[in-house]
Amino acid sequence: MTNIPKTVPSFVIYLFLVIGLLSAVAFRLLTIINSFSPALMRPVWYFGVIGYIFFFAYRYHISEKRKTAIRANRLLEKIQGRDEITEDDRALIAYVLSSIIKSKENLNYLFIFVLSIAAVGVDILLALNGH
Repeated sequence: MTNIPKTVPSFVIYLFLVIGLLSAVAFRLLTIINSFSPALMRPVWYFGVIGYIFFFAYRYHISEKRKTAIRANRLLEKIQGRDEITEDDRALIAYVLSSIIKSKENLNYLFIFVLSIAAVGVDILLALNGH
């Protein structure tokens, strides 16, 4: 029987979502912090970088886990060809699809997109007001 990976528990998914979001906030705040409290720049930058190290290591692990399940079991070839799809293959396909559905990466991307636009807007306003 094939070793079928498991998706991580919801609390882990949300923990890393929060880590990613807080890191994104830290980076977007840097220009504002520089205007009002330059001494905080380095601690906030380190917070953002360390948070991203954990977040992207986690995302890399999840991505590799999916790819390994697909490649090691030739799932793509089986779906595209006429090879038999076994119960283990179905379980692996279910794992990959479930992992994608449970992922909150789309929320992270949306949050970073909106926050980036806001950060640029605030920085432009601060620059126009002489900060």
